[in-house]
This record gives sequence, C-alpha cells and structure tokens, in this order.
Amino acid sequence: MSQTLSASTLLTVALAPLAGSLIAGVLGTVFGGNRIGRTASHSVTILGVLISFILSAITLQDVMGGARFDQTIYEWMTVGSLKMEVGFLVDSLTATMMCVVTFVSLMVHVYTIGYMAEDEGYNRFFSYISLFTFAMLMLVMSNNFLQLFFGWEAVGLVSYLLIGFWFKRPTAIFANLKAFLVNRVGDFGFILGIGLVAAYAGSLNYSEVFAKKEAFATLLFPGTDWLLVTVMCICLFVGAMGKSAQFPLHIWLPDSMEGPTPISALIHAATMVTAGIFLVARMSPLFELSDAALNFVMVIGAITALFMGFLGIVQNDIKRVIAYSTLSQLGYMTVALGASAYSVAIFHLMTHAFFKALLFLGAGSVIMAMHHNQDIRWMGGLRKYMPWTWITFLIGSLALIGTPFFSGFYSKESIIEAAAASQLPGAGFAYLAVLAGVFITAFYSFRLYFLVFHGPERYDQNPDAHHDDHGHGHDRDAKPRETPWVVWLPLVLLAIPSVVIGAMTMMPMLFGDFLKDAIQVDAARHPAMTVLAGKIHGWVEMGVHGFMVPPFWMALAAVVLAYYMHIVNPALPARLKQALQPIYTLLDKKYYMDWLWIDVIARAMRGLGVGLWKGGDRALIDGAVVNGSWRVVGWAAGVLRWLQSGFLYHYALAMILGIFVLMTYFVWLNK
Repeated sequence: MSQTLSASTLLTVALAPLAGSLIAGVLGTVFGGNRIGRTASHSVTILGVLISFILSAITLQDVMGGARFDQTIYEWMTVGSLKMEVGFLVDSLTATMMCVVTFVSLMVHVYTIGYMAEDEGYNRFFSYISLFTFAMLMLVMSNNFLQLFFGWEAVGLVSYLLIGFWFKRPTAIFANLKAFLVNRVGDFGFILGIGLVAAYAGSLNYSEVFAKKEAFATLLFPGTDWLLVTVMCICLFVGAMGKSAQFPLHIWLPDSMEGPTPISALIHAATMVTAGIFLVARMSPLFELSDAALNFVMVIGAITALFMGFLGIVQNDIKRVIAYSTLSQLGYMTVALGASAYSVAIFHLMTHAFFKALLFLGAGSVIMAMHHNQDIRWMGGLRKYMPWTWITFLIGSLALIGTPFFSGFYSKESIIEAAAASQLPGAGFAYLAVLAGVFITAFYSFRLYFLVFHGPERYDQNPDAHHDDHGHGHDRDAKPRETPWVVWLPLVLLAIPSVVIGAMTMMPMLFGDFLKDAIQVDAARHPAMTVLAGKIHGWVEMGVHGFMVPPFWMALAAVVLAYYMHIVNPALPARLKQALQPIYTLLDKKYYMDWLWIDVIARAMRGLGVGLWKGGDRALIDGAVVNGSWRVVGWAAGVLRWLQSGFLYHYALAMILGIFVLMTYFVWLNK
C-alpha cells in the first residue's frame, strides 16, 4: 500500500462539496435565475458529499496502512520569514474527522429531502449545508494555523446563515446574532493564541511550530512569571470554548435550535461544536508542556458536563433537551482532553457524532409527525405510530447514557476512568462531575423518551396554537404517522454505528498505533492512558464488566426514576416543581447566564462603546484634534493676514521697526 497520499484526491475531498454548493446556490436560487430545480439541487450537493465521503473512506484505509500527507498546496504570500500557505496534513486524526464529517453530512443531506420538502428555501438550504461541509473539511485537513483560522471562521459564518435560515422569524435572527457574537469573544482569544505562535515560533506550520516546543517550555510570558506556552494554550483554548460551547461561552448553542432540525444534527452534534475538541487534540504537543493549561481545560469541561446537564432536566422543547445533552457531552470530551487522554476525547467525539446526529434527526422526525409541535408535554404514545423513529431513537438514547455494549458506553466509561487516573489538581472535581453526569444524562434522556413515545397520547390536548418551522399552523386532531423513507432511512444508517462503532474501534484508537503519530502524551507526567491500558483488555470484557460498575447502576436508577415520575406517577413532577421552586427557577433561567451576558456584560460593553464614541471619537478626536487643529490654524492665519497686507509702506514700517529693535538689543548687549 502506498505511503503517500495524492494531493489531487485530497483536493477533491474538500472541493467536491464546494462545487455542489456553488451550483445549487447560484443556479438554483433567484441569484442565478432559478435555472435548476429542486431535484437537480439536492442531487448535485448529495453527489458532491458522497464523492467526498467515498474518498475520505479510501483515505482512511490508506492511512491505516501507513500513508501520510503533509504538504503545501498553494503559497499565498510571504511576509519576511513568515509563509502564509494552504496545505493539508492528513494523518489518522484527520482521516477520522474527514470520515465522520462527510458521513454525517451525507445522512443529513438525504434526510433534508424529506424534512425541507415544503420549504421555499429548499435549494438555498442544500447550498448552505454543502458549503458548511467544505468549510469543516478545510478546518480539519489544514496543516497550518492560517488555514485553520480560515476554516474556523468559515464554519462560523455558515452556521450564522443556517441558524438564521428562516430570517423572517425574529427568534431566528436573535439566535444567529447571539451565536455569531459569542463566538467572536472566543475567537478573540483564538487569534491572540495564533499571534503568539507566529511571534515566537516564526511560523504558522504545525510541524515547524511543534519542532520548537521545547523552547516554549522555558520561555516566560513578558512581564509575568507565567510560562509562554501556558498563555499560548489558554488563548487557543478560549477559541475552543466558544466553538465547542464550553461554560461560560455556551449560551449560543441552545438558542441555535431555532434553525431547521437538520442543522442541529450537522452543526451541533458531529462537526462545528467538535472543532474545539479537534483543535486541542491537534495541539497536544503544546498542551502537554503546561499542567496549568490542562487543569484549566479539565475544570471548564467538568463544569460544563455537570451544570449543563442539570438544565436538560427542565427543558420541554425536544430539540433543546438534546442541545443541553450536547453541551454536557462536549464537557465530557473536554475533561478527557484535560486529563491528557486525547485519544479518548476523539473516540467519544466519533461515537457521540453518530448517536447525537441520530437523536437530532429522530427529534426532527417526531416534529414532522407532530405537525411541527416541539413541546414534549403534548406528545406521548408515538411508539405505535412511528416504529422506525421509535426504535432508532431508543438506540440513540441507550448509547447516550452509556449502556454496556453500545458505542457511547466505551467512550464515556473511558473518560470517567481517565478523570479518576489524572493527577492534576482539578481531577477530583472532574471525576465527581462526570460521574454525577451519568445519572443526570440518563434521567433527562429517558424523561424525553418516555414523554414522547410512551404514556397517554396528548397531542390533541395542546392548548397553544403553535406554528411550525414554515410559518403554518398544525392540525391538533390529525393522527401522527411514520415519516417518509428519506427521513427514517438515515436514522437506521446512523443507528448501526451507534451500536457497533465503539466496540469495533476502541482498542486500535485508544491503545493501538492508530493515533500514535497524531497525538503526543507525556506519560510520566500524565499517566491516565497508561492506567487505562492496565484496566481495559478488550471490548467484550469491558462490556461485561460495565454491568458491575457504579455508572451503570446510576444510569439504571435514573431510567427507573424517569419511568416512575412520568409514566407511573405523572403528578409527581408538578409537586416537586412547586416544592423546589427556587431551584427550578434557577435552572429555568439557565443560571441567569443570558441575563449576565446580554443585560450586564453586553450593556456594559455598549456603554463603554458609546462612551468611547462620544468622549473619545467625537469629543477628543473630532472635537479637539481635528476641529481644534483647524480652528488654531484659522486663528493663526487670521493674525498673519494682518501682517501680510500687500502695502509697501506697511512692509517699510515693519523693516524700520525691526532695525530699531535690533539696534536697541545690540546697544544693550555692549553695555
């Protein structure tokens, strides 16, 4: 098998979705005269992503055989010794991300044919999701920080377009602005980190930067006693906090559910929100040099995993429950990164991509059947009407809560063990957080499952006259029914890896050589993976042992409690809500984080901006510097005008007076 990969093949992987996006976006919309119809638009975009997926799978096979690629494709410019290039780095980490992104994107494209069938923006939507796939591929395939930043900002821009796809809805406009602005906060730290890398490494290329990592370990950040690499890594991680929705930059992700449901699966399950996880894993040679940075990463992840899970308990919108689940699971991945278990984080990223995309698309299938009602309090009994959606949603839920032998079990259990094995100061808190998160995740996941698929039918009791995603009311009395095959077939195809992918890939990804050259770990200082290797000896043994560990019994207890509260004794939640009103209010207000960001921080920033505008720009710069300078010049010109009269006798008088003054001065000196 070849040891090098073809540049043309890799270019095709990235550019095929872009080509489909341009064709559908130009020729399939008003912009290009609507020259092609819906069938042509979805066909060309699906073909582009399909080509990309097939080539990504072939690339992964070659990489498993030892092939690698790290070359410049195009040199944009050179500034001094700093080269700005477009290039690809394809190793096992990149190839895994390529396959995950393209497969989930392909499923979303097929699913969208049914979900968006009645939407007038059908062609535009396909153009956007294909463009997003291109941007994400450019991000994960980059071999330098410049291209990484391009992909980083491109996925942010396209997510802005997708979240606000229904731009006539005020809530959608608010949500996409919120996502865009919060991500700019994270990106400010990200670009500072890239700036530090460029300043001290003199290069933006990954391999050249990593080659100088030992020098970073001895340098102090100017004016402080902090290691330069600590500041550099924390700045880079702030960017990851924004993109991967880590506390306190998480507030944008739940509101992004205002976009169409396929977007939730594509952006907020498998691709965009995992970009930050991929970034930290890719930067493992730098993060391994700073325990302070790793501890910061671990604590932030633990806070996100635990406290975002609590918020899922009080949500009634089916998509928002799953959104808070995404936040919590991203926290799990971040805890693994902080424990230096980078391969475990990537393993959970992969398994999570399949079952979370399955849950989001399953939620969309339910929403379609419920005539676009999203409130789980007015569902129930859908199991008999939607067999395909029911069984696949159940599989996704079992994988999410870490049921032994499901894919999520292997990755979540590995994260819990890695947190327990870590020697960082924050490891104790992180372990308790991820352990408690098992119970919380199982409770809100099966609260959602039981309210939607079991119990009495409540879809005809909804007191609210909801409107669907397309602006039409729904018929409260119509019976739900299974969605078309283009909707449930992707659910089946995602359910298969949700069961088997964990067992198939755990040993090579965690303890084999698969990620060995892509991720670097200082095992002496950070022994989590060494401890895991001594405990885990195969997927069968781990699955059997999983029935005897505390996380399984905690999850089972949560499922039983959810069943009792919502099927056996459905009056209990209302009584608990009344008894625990202050806690419920705190959770319902999302810890007042929206209030803090929007009403306090945003208003303070607006006040600062207005102050700088009125006091600095208008009063000082415009008033004093610009207007003041021309007033001084005008006054001086007015004075000089009297001296430049143009009359000879005025000039003669001035000369005589001047001579008189000089004579007087010299006479005084001679005395």
